[in-house]
Amino acid sequence: MMGKQVLFLINGPNLNLLGTREPNTYGSDTLDDVVQLVKNTAEGFKIVHHQSNHEGDLVDYIQSAGKEADGVILNPAAYTHTSVAIRDAISAISVPVIEVHISNVHRRESFRHHSYISPVSSGQIVGFGVDGYRLATLGLIEKIRKGEEK
Repeated sequence: MMGKQVLFLINGPNLNLLGTREPNTYGSDTLDDVVQLVKNTAEGFKIVHHQSNHEGDLVDYIQSAGKEADGVILNPAAYTHTSVAIRDAISAISVPVIEVHISNVHRRESFRHHSYISPVSSGQIVGFGVDGYRLATLGLIEKIRKGEEK
């Protein structure tokens, strides 16, 4: 396997509240549980985790991933539906980005049905709860092993 063997795990606004925020929608696992799940899944890869409630921070993390990582697992949360800046940051990097959502956004409010992120991502995983992060990790590693860029 070539590359840095580093994955960035980037989580957007309110995901720091996992475990207590709307447990009927997001479950009872915490963000620490998510990070540990990704670390346990990503054999041989270092996981660098970032979470922010601020759009500019997320843009900075994505740009850093373009230089420092082999790929990105990104849950942009509410910014999925509003952020051209995050979309542009993803477009500016060459490493694959997998978009993850804990809930099935397509079964929720209509404003959540549109993603600015999906058209520039390598893939999207929705509706599997926090296990979506495990699936994203496996898919991302497979893309990296095959030498696929986004």
